[in-house]
Amino acid sequence: MTTLPPAGVKKFPEDSLENKVYSIVESFKDNIPVMNDRYRLGYNLYKLVTGEGDPPEVIVKNSKLHLENITEAELAKKLSEKLKDLTDKN
Repeated sequence: MTTLPPAGVKKFPEDSLENKVYSIVESFKDNIPVMNDRYRLGYNLYKLVTGEGDPPEVIVKNSKLHLENITEAELAKKLSEKLKDLTDKN
């Protein structure tokens, strides 16, 4: 019996929308210490930017994130500001 190595991970291009959204979420890694929470938040924010998701206030509340040193309202406000800057540039 053999064990195969895991599949490789293909990174997003540096200028892609996905990479920009996930980078915004990663900037809050001190406030959102659980990596899976950051991935879930990034996915939900990407859906928002592509026109399918809820606003940040709803996403943060429904994601049940483990937060440190920041409230849900503060995080939602900061995410809204960063996403507005991102959409203004595009």
